[in-house]
Order: sequence, then C-alpha cells, then structure tokens
Amino acid sequence: MAQREYNFTEIETKWQGYWEGCGLFHTDDSKTRDKFYCLVMFPYPSGTLHVGHGRNYIIGDVVARYKIMKGHNVLSPIGWDAFGLPAENAAIKGGTHPAVWTHKNIKAMKHQLQRWGVGYDWNREVTSCNPEYYKWTQWIFLKLYENDLAYKKKAAVNWCPSCSTVLANEQVVDGCCERCDSPVRQRDLVQWFFRISDYAQKLLDDLSLLEGWPERVKTMQANWIGRSEGVRIDFRLEGSGEILPCFTTRPDTLYGVTFVSLAPEHPIIEQLVTGSPREDEVMAFVEKARNQGMVERTAADSVKEGIFTEAYIINPINNARVPLWIGNYVLMDYGTGAVMGVPAHDQRDFLFAKKYNLPVKVVIQPEGEALYAETLKEAFVLEGVQVNSGIFNGMPNTKAMTAIAEHLESKNIGKRTVTYRIRDWLISRQRYWGAPIPIIYCEKCGTVPVPESQLPVLLPEKVAFQSHGMNPLAKVDSFVNTTCPKCKEPAQREVDTMDTFVDSSWYFLRYLSPKDDHQPFDKKKVNAWLPVDQYIGGVEHAILHLLYSRFITKVLHNFNYIGFKEPFRHLFTQGMIIKDGAKMSKSKGNVVSPDELIEKFGADTQRLYTLFIGPPQKDAEWNDRGVLGANRFLNRLWQKIVEFEDSYTKVKRAQIDMQKLSPKAKDIYRKTNQAIKKITEDLDTSWHFNTAIASIMELLNTIDSFKVVVPGNTEEESDFQVFRHSMETILLLMAPFVPHICEELWEVMGHKPSIFNNTWPEYDKDAIQEEEIEIVIQINSKVRSHVSVPVDIDEEALKELVMKNERVIACMEGKKPVKTIVIPKKLVNIVVK
Repeated sequence: MAQREYNFTEIETKWQGYWEGCGLFHTDDSKTRDKFYCLVMFPYPSGTLHVGHGRNYIIGDVVARYKIMKGHNVLSPIGWDAFGLPAENAAIKGGTHPAVWTHKNIKAMKHQLQRWGVGYDWNREVTSCNPEYYKWTQWIFLKLYENDLAYKKKAAVNWCPSCSTVLANEQVVDGCCERCDSPVRQRDLVQWFFRISDYAQKLLDDLSLLEGWPERVKTMQANWIGRSEGVRIDFRLEGSGEILPCFTTRPDTLYGVTFVSLAPEHPIIEQLVTGSPREDEVMAFVEKARNQGMVERTAADSVKEGIFTEAYIINPINNARVPLWIGNYVLMDYGTGAVMGVPAHDQRDFLFAKKYNLPVKVVIQPEGEALYAETLKEAFVLEGVQVNSGIFNGMPNTKAMTAIAEHLESKNIGKRTVTYRIRDWLISRQRYWGAPIPIIYCEKCGTVPVPESQLPVLLPEKVAFQSHGMNPLAKVDSFVNTTCPKCKEPAQREVDTMDTFVDSSWYFLRYLSPKDDHQPFDKKKVNAWLPVDQYIGGVEHAILHLLYSRFITKVLHNFNYIGFKEPFRHLFTQGMIIKDGAKMSKSKGNVVSPDELIEKFGADTQRLYTLFIGPPQKDAEWNDRGVLGANRFLNRLWQKIVEFEDSYTKVKRAQIDMQKLSPKAKDIYRKTNQAIKKITEDLDTSWHFNTAIASIMELLNTIDSFKVVVPGNTEEESDFQVFRHSMETILLLMAPFVPHICEELWEVMGHKPSIFNNTWPEYDKDAIQEEEIEIVIQINSKVRSHVSVPVDIDEEALKELVMKNERVIACMEGKKPVKTIVIPKKLVNIVVK
C-alpha cells in the first residue's frame, strides 16, 4: 500500500477549521483556576504581514498551546490598534476613506494570522476605531479630566510638518518623526496633556514589582522617568527682581556660576528681548535652535551654541551679577529650562565659556593642590574641597552639597527638590483618524466635558482630506457645531483627536468583556484575570506603549476601578528578523512574504524555521536555505510515522519495561525522556525554542538509526513499543511549534483529535539516568582518546581501564606515568615524563 503524501495545504486547512469548530481557543472566563492570560501586543493594521511580523504571533501561539497542554485555562485574545496617521495618509494619497482602508487591512491580516495557525479567541476581537470601543477611550479621558489629570495648556510642542500634527516626546526619534522620518520642528500650540508626571515616582518605584520583565526594559523606563535629586535656586532678574529658578544637582558649585543659560523654548525670552536692539538677532537664534533636533542639541559631541540676551541675573548666594544667555543645549523639558553655567566644574560649560570668552571661577580643588582658572585645560569634575565659596571654604564638596542646600533653605532663596525627566503626556493630535476628545467649548460655560450619557462622540464619515492645512475635523460644521450640555446654548466641539497610544493603553482590560455596552470592562473579571500573565512584543515599545499602559493602569487603580497596580506580570521582547542585514521594509526590497512561503511549503514550515532561526529575544538573519531545511525535517517526520501507519492500531499498546529492552531500544527510550526534560526546561525557563527544536531533531536522528520492523516476536514488539512511544512523544513536544502536522500524524497513529487535549509529557526520572558515560583521556593535558565506562565506575577501576587502552599505550610512547588526575565523570589526565 502506497504511503500517503504530506499534503500540507489540505492538512492545514483541515485543522484550522477543526480548532475553530471545536473552540480550542474559546475561553470560559468564569473558570479562573489555573488561568493563564497570554497576550501579544495589539497589532496595527497597516497592510499585510511579512515573516518578520510573524515571529511575535508565532511565539505567542507556542506559549498559548504549551500552557493549554500544561492544564491551564488559557485566554489568548486579539484585536486591532486601528486608529493612526497611516490610514489618514492613505486617504490623502489614494482617496480611500481611513475606515475602508483600515478594515480592508484588518481582513487581510486576519486571514494571514489564521493561515499561520495562530489561535485566538476571535469572539473577543476588538477594534479601536469602532465606536463601541472608542466610547470607552473617551470615558477614560473624562475620568482623568474629572480628577485634574487631563488639562490643556499652551506649550512648545514637537511638530511634524509632513504629518501635520504634534508628536509626544517619545515619538521623536533622533530629532525625526518616528512615523515618516521627517525632521521635527518646535511650535507653540495649545494642547491637551495627561499628568503622567504626577505618577513619576510610582512608575519608578513599582518597577521593582516587575520581576518578570527584562532588566533592559526596566532600565529604559527608569532612565526615561529620570529622577534627579537637587536644589531649586531662586536667581533674580536684575532690575525687575523677578524670580528665575534654576535646578541643579550640584549646589556645591553655586559660587562658581559665571553665566546662566536659558532653553530656547523658555517663555521669558520674548519678555527679555522685546524692544531691545538685538531682538531680531536673538529671536532668529531662538528659531534656529528650536528647529534643531534634540539629539543635535544635546549630544556630547555636538556644537554648543548660544547668544547673550543683554540681561543679567543675580546669584542669590553671593549677589554676583552674571550674564543671562540662551543655549541650544538647554532643554525646557528638564528642570526649569534654566541652567547654571559653571565652567570650572562642568566640561560642557567649560567649552561654552571658552567659545564665548566667559569667565571661569574655580570653587573646588583637590585637597592640598591649588587650581587656577587661567591654566585649566578642562573642567575639574572630581571630588575636592571648597575654595572661593565664602563660609564654606575648606569643606569637602560632598558635605558642602548638603550645607549649601540647607543655607539656601534657611534664607528662603532655594529648596531641595526632586525633579523628573519625564514630561506630561501630550495626547492632542490635529488629525481626523483618532478618538475625538470629548470636550465642548461654550462662550458662557467655558470648557465643558461631554456627559457620559452622550458618549461616544462619533467621528463624522464625510470628511475632506488634504495633504496640508487645518485639521480635517475643523472643517466639518456638523461635527464642530453643537449644543452646550449645561446651558443648551450653541457651542463648539474640540476638533483634536487623541493620540493612538491612549487607545492601546487599556485594551487588555476590554478583552474580558468586549461586547459590554454599559462599562469599559467588568471589574470582577479583570481582577480575576489580570495582570496579564505573559505579554509579548517588541522592545521598541519599552517607553511608549508600556509606560503609558502602566500609567493608565495606576490611574484606574487609584480610582478603584481595578484591583491591581501593574498591567503585565511577565514581559517578553522578541528580536527582529532581518534580511540582508536590515529590517524588512518594502522600500528596501527585502520583505519576505509569508503567503508565498505557505503556498510553497506550508505554514508549519514557516513556523518551524521562524522558531529555529535563533534565540527569540535576539535579532536573526532570514535565510531562504533555512526554510528548505525546516521543510525537509517535517517531511522526514511525516515519512517516519506514516511508514508504519497500518501497525499502530494492529499492535496492542503495552507498558514499556526498560529492563527488558534491547540496548538500542533502551538508549532511544532514555534519549526520549531526556528530550522531554530538556524541552520542558527550555519552554519553562528560557524560551529557547531553537534549542528545543534542535533536541527533537537530534532525537529523530537517533530513531532513524534504530531498525524498526512490524513486530513478529517479543523483542520486536518491545522495540516497536519504544518506537511508538518516542514518535508520540515527538508529536506532543512538537505540537505547540508545528500544530497542523502534529494533529494529522497524531490521528495517523490511531488517536482521536485534538492532540491538545493531551497533557504535556512528563519524563521518567529513572529512565534519564545514563548507564554509561564517555570519559575524555588526556596525556599531559592533551586529548588523546575517549572511552565509554559504566556511570558508577570507581576511580581505581577507571584508572586501570584507561591504562589498558591501546590508544593510550601508543601515545605514552614507553614513558612512565608520574601522576594520574581524575575528574569524576569527565576526564582522566595522565602526566608522563
């Protein structure tokens, strides 16, 4: 009888339909015992997926299937982060409405995910651009607004001229828009913000709760939050006496201030120079500096530029009169936007002072050694003692930090304080395709929040899109013009929409009650199922999405809507799959289509190679030859099992007695149990899918060397039982990785579906023990031979066996051993002279 062929197209279609039909991934969320919430990051429906995208979803599917086999009640939902600029840009470019473009892409991507065989509870699917979802995004905005955590102010913001919208600080990468790579400019606009800075310390402190997060992600968040302890010092403008505060972490250098620099965005600049002879020159410099990228302005090797405002400022500790400059290296986002210039003790200030011929004053020097400003070649930044520092002279500068801070506080001219690098979250976007901000402006009542009963504030469908100019919503009269909910007089709606990161900051809560019309999430359910047990996604979201999600979770916890402080218990950040040394992109022409691979080799081949390509947390280079290797392995597995298709039901299953097995069968049984142990450890601890797969390949190689025949006697039957056990074990171990072929072969071996109804195999502790081990033999520390010996051989017997080894005798060349060193179960080293 001819063996059946491996028809992967037919097999994969069959089992994908079976899983959906039997509800393999449909979760009963009322059963919370042994629950496991496995979640991949909200995908953005930008078009079609390539194989690089697949790594994220395939890894998530492996984890979900493995946990199912380990007896967990797994929740694995999916949805779409569907608002955002690309959809609107597509509307401008191609005339397709963002909603049409988005839903077309969702349909295509959903089909691709299903063809990969990744399993989700599709009954819980959510889409952030649908009104039933963004109604609750607007509700969250209102809750923040009610508690003074959402506010509007005029501020210098990052403006992308290409996208015609503002960007949060986190969306500016190396001075460019993260979406389109256009240089970002600074503009003063009235915008909506969330007070994430109020939660800075909580966000920092609770990083200690995230034991299941990669250290580098926690470090990135800690650095972005950027806690600094220092002193706010009240300098005064000469003439007016107006306070101009500076923040410093080095109060010990206060006596050495020879200038103060303002950030180009500082609001006092216009007041200082208006009407002065240098007004045009100063404002031209300000405009130039503001349009430089942040990296260009702050990098250690970048050119530091400045301009004198013609104003002076008074140092409160000694009443010294120092010039007030504007420096391109000063950021409004850090401290107060005004920094002390201490050239003798800060290298950046030293270079700036030398460039602009500003004074240098030494106030700290090494103990027992004098420093002179005229001879300094660079700033002195080490510890020392105070000089030229009034009553603090002779004091170690480390003690002077505290003493000077206390002195400033006693004189009410300064205060010890903590500042943070993180700025409030800018959520306004001057675009159409986003959740409308639920605010109304009334001439009589002022700013009025939309009542909850009137949510959602719907996006109008008929909108004119153009490449530049005003926000499209501002031109839709039927949207803008409304009635004030308080006084019932004519009013106008807010026309800005929310940053899409607001949509994705809470979606993981919605999956527990995705069709609930009365509340954003079911409190009882989210408290039972969250935090998410395993979250999976790219490290590029370490600051943006992950930080914002932590913030919104803490806000909701503070308001008693949820009972947990952190959204994600464990986080895994996968590396990218690159091609030709670069990230896959259409512009680079290095995209590998999964659709073509699936047509040619099947989804399981792509899944297997994706998992085998390397450690999943590291970047990996895609190699088409590797796909062929994965496909060959699956075909070998197929042939090995179907070869005995008629025998699985004919030969009665029997208990394996290891003591009665032939040496070869015993070796295979042992290696099978060793594979169970290693692969389970790989999945439980390190997620080394590549080494787990390598172990299975090695086991199949061993089985290939085992001559299996249809049983005709007792020994042959025992051998067949071992063969069957090993092949069934391979299918169970491989099922999370390549589920379609494993389901089919499980059925071939006489079992009822699904293979995922079976528990994960456990190894036999007695069976994994080796009866023999291989010992390395060295002569004068050089490897000369190997020998297999009983695992429990004693040292003297081992020495005797080694000395009789023919290879050893030959290599000793008649020399006498003077010493024999034995490292148990590893090696024997014979020292000869």
